[in-house]
Amino acid sequence: MAGKFNSVLTKANLKDAYAHLTDVLSCDPFLKMEGLNGDIPFHICPFDPALQNDINLLIRQIKNYLIDAQVTVLEINLYDLVIEIAKEEGDWEWLLENEATMAKDVFKEQLQGIIDTKPVLIPAIVQKMAEAEFDLLLITGVGEVFPYVRSSNLLENLQIKAKDKPTLMFYPGQYKHSVEKGTSLVLFGTLEDDKYYRAFNILDRAI
Repeated sequence: MAGKFNSVLTKANLKDAYAHLTDVLSCDPFLKMEGLNGDIPFHICPFDPALQNDINLLIRQIKNYLIDAQVTVLEINLYDLVIEIAKEEGDWEWLLENEATMAKDVFKEQLQGIIDTKPVLIPAIVQKMAEAEFDLLLITGVGEVFPYVRSSNLLENLQIKAKDKPTLMFYPGQYKHSVEKGTSLVLFGTLEDDKYYRAFNILDRAI
């Protein structure tokens, strides 16, 4: 079924996504991280950004299926996590008050300082992982936190901490492979989010 997707979810193949993803995510070889040839268990599900609402519904449906299949899922929505961190650090009200009046570049720099990936965001994710029993880690909310959080930077830092369970990131864009440029994440189909090559495209995985 993987051939139907051409490595990205679109409106044309969305109807096949539920069956493919639930079959893959609930199967023992995937959950036991077999066939990785020693690589880390990171997977990406690229999708057309225009389908964000459909993907949100799809994620809920997949999670419900996995609950019935007795697969425990830990979902970390990056947007929700960023808000949680800002509130805990006492920065949330300040951000709301200054967003409208501050220059975009300055506001971006301030927000990136508050939620710096390596010293702040990664420890917050690791803490949530430590507090939960789970079989599968889902990372969502990627588009909502750009450009404050870069997916490639997040994965690069997370790969040291999250290698004991399979991880799947839903990504609004493309995960491209080319001889000339190597492998890269292309957010929203147009913004190249730097190179990251250690993840597998879940849509290309055979069951």
